Amino acid sequence: MDDEEEDVIEESSVRLVGSANGLGDSRWVDGSEVDSEYAATWSQFDEDTESGRSYGSLRRRLVKKPRRVDSFDVEAMEIADAHAHRSKEPSTWHTLALAFQTLGVVYGDLGTSPLYVFADVFSKVTITSDVDILGALSLVLYTIALLPLAKYVFVVLKANDNGEGGTFALYSLICRYADVNLLPTRQPADEEISSFRLKLPTPELQRALSIKEQLESKWSLKTLLLILVLLGTSLVIGDGILTPAMSVMSAVSGLQGEINGFGTNAVVAVSIVILIALFSIQRFGTSKVGFLFAPILSLWFFSLGSIGIYNLATCGFTVLKALNPAYIYLYFQKNTEDAWSSLGGCVLCITGAEAMFADLGHFSVRSIQIAFSCLVFPCLLLAYMGQAAYLMQYPDSADRIFYDSVPDSLFWPVFVVATLAAMIASQAMISATFSCIKNAINLGCFPRLKIVHTSKKLMGQIYIPVINWFLMMMCVLVVAVFRSTNDIANAYGIAEVGVMMVSTTLVTLVMLLIWQTNIILALLFPIVFGLVELTYLSAVLTKVAEGGWLPLAFATCVLSVMYIWNYGSVLKYRSEVRDKISMDVMFDLGSNLGTVRVPGMGLLYNELVQGVPSILGQFLLSLPALHSTIVIVCIKYVPVPIVPQEERFLFRRICPKDYHLFKCIARYGYKDVRKENHNAFEQLLVESLEKFLRREAQDLALEANLTEVDSDQASVWSRDTGQLSYDGVSDLQTPLMHDQRLGEAETSVFGIGVLPSAAMAPDEDPSLEYELSALREAVESGFTYLLADGDVRARKKSLFIKKLVINYFYAFLRRNCRAGAAMLKVPHMNVIEVGITYMV
Repeated sequence: MDDEEEDVIEESSVRLVGSANGLGDSRWVDGSEVDSEYAATWSQFDEDTESGRSYGSLRRRLVKKPRRVDSFDVEAMEIADAHAHRSKEPSTWHTLALAFQTLGVVYGDLGTSPLYVFADVFSKVTITSDVDILGALSLVLYTIALLPLAKYVFVVLKANDNGEGGTFALYSLICRYADVNLLPTRQPADEEISSFRLKLPTPELQRALSIKEQLESKWSLKTLLLILVLLGTSLVIGDGILTPAMSVMSAVSGLQGEINGFGTNAVVAVSIVILIALFSIQRFGTSKVGFLFAPILSLWFFSLGSIGIYNLATCGFTVLKALNPAYIYLYFQKNTEDAWSSLGGCVLCITGAEAMFADLGHFSVRSIQIAFSCLVFPCLLLAYMGQAAYLMQYPDSADRIFYDSVPDSLFWPVFVVATLAAMIASQAMISATFSCIKNAINLGCFPRLKIVHTSKKLMGQIYIPVINWFLMMMCVLVVAVFRSTNDIANAYGIAEVGVMMVSTTLVTLVMLLIWQTNIILALLFPIVFGLVELTYLSAVLTKVAEGGWLPLAFATCVLSVMYIWNYGSVLKYRSEVRDKISMDVMFDLGSNLGTVRVPGMGLLYNELVQGVPSILGQFLLSLPALHSTIVIVCIKYVPVPIVPQEERFLFRRICPKDYHLFKCIARYGYKDVRKENHNAFEQLLVESLEKFLRREAQDLALEANLTEVDSDQASVWSRDTGQLSYDGVSDLQTPLMHDQRLGEAETSVFGIGVLPSAAMAPDEDPSLEYELSALREAVESGFTYLLADGDVRARKKSLFIKKLVINYFYAFLRRNCRAGAAMLKVPHMNVIEVGITYMV
């Protein structure tokens, strides 16, 4: 064993070796686990060793120094124990109500696909026989059954992050099981959050350990995983442009055959007016009209099913032959290249399938499964079968098959419902884009933007002005330039298939790393679904010159912005870690920190989770005085959807008590919304700090009273077991695996029935009373927010490309994003900013 390997002791898990030569069975357990199965191994190593090196290496595997009792960890464990958040199983009626509501949010895009699927497919393939229609129908039916139903409903929905779905949820889930986040902000205390639910790999998943080690040790794999997640996010944002344009234009195009003289220019003009109106009302939120979404979409699905049944009854049931997949083979055999090209239109039948997973946080897995299996899937099948049956008799109606298959007496009602359904589908995609951008901002992957909360009750309803107007301009531009749903469809297919391939890759990683899935089943998932998606991707990529370039160009631009922002943020954080103030310097400054301390509470905001940031030194140099109580506040986003309010703050004391200097970490999940104003935040922070001081005083009093008992117990332990006793100089070494007898003995010592009086009444401690009075005086004197006006510059010896990215692109994004005071929602009158340059 190398020396480097000897010195590495994992915090999250320790490998126990069952025999002295290391050839025995092994398993991975939590470092705090007690298992008498390995108790004999400890004494065996003491009695029998062949060499000092083997003894030291093997002993090191079983023995570790007691980890410093970190106030962050202690507080986190106490909070987690005190507040157990157990989700209640929803009732049947509640699940059915949620299933009804999913129609208006989740299935709008998927439900409007019958407007344009066959029209696009048969623009590539000319109908000359029944094989063309039956083959295209068979392709559509089995595509819907394979991807939305088999993949998403039965597999992907289970890969949720505590009820949250989407690309970032999968990334967050992976980050919890493997430390792959490029920002090194993870702490052991984060694992005590009630929603973290971290489980250690089991012996049945030895491959998970290998994958975990590879991901954590190789920077290239971490970067590749991040780029994959950002690519999926970029394509979802691209859907926010293409979905409104495609849906609205397809609905409006139904007027071409109904109103004389209503040509392409009129379709484009009306579509642009509807799109402008749609984006203009976003600032009001959807809460006032959201209750209408589900009824309108349920009426739309009812219309699809009814029209399909009507066409089957009037045109015949010959199309049921399409249930035989052999027609797919005949379709390709007859049309060859044209059939391959038509796959780009066929894939449009599953547009919006990703929404089932992305919008999971607003509903439940069961409700989405029920809605799709019992209503959406049957109605879509009936709609496509009805259109195919109509084409069997009227093959010349392929250009506007949907509206031609509608009975003349129902045209206008169906047109109105179709237009409303298209707008609702667009609204759902726009809201999903806002949510996606917010999650990216919280995880440090997108420049900070203004976020407006449009609902006081539903935290998920947000509005981002910059993104809204950007999407509107792009949608109007797409409609005005392309002027045809067929060209937009070429772009639409690339974005949709790209998102699906990203989700397939991430879910496969989840199956290998986290789930206890058989290796054969885990590999069948990407082989089956990945092969289908690759087939569709190869078809839509042939349309790059015919409009497919748009999502690729857009995704490249958004991906570049997101990666440059993350890259610059990581380098900035590393610079802060490198330049943080050492404790020796803090002790040399003394309790006054080398300046004058005046009454007041100073909240120093910084991203550093450990240590004293260098910006404190800048304040000491720039200000003539500093506040009597300083709290270094770190706003940190952890890889969980939501952090409960009572688990929000963690505190640690920095330096001795007379410094009055504290570290506070305010933890938020990527779905959390910081709705509290600065007054509420200040109140919560002060209350949490006061609780921390009281608990600290109680712990110190208890520790002082039990020190003598601990020393006596250690002496008895040394005589009974022959272990080295603690002499005050050498480090106390505690075996990870104790004998059962020893565990019971320790319990009898620490499970004392009557605590010392000092532990029972910490308020009697004069030092605590002094600190609490000093805290109250500082709060009464007022709060001041100490912020850094940072500038990030590349070092002179850096490569040219790095200087270009950091000094120009990243600097441009920092100058034009939301400033710190606005993002932190603090009053400008109480802000003091000091400039600092980070050399990266």
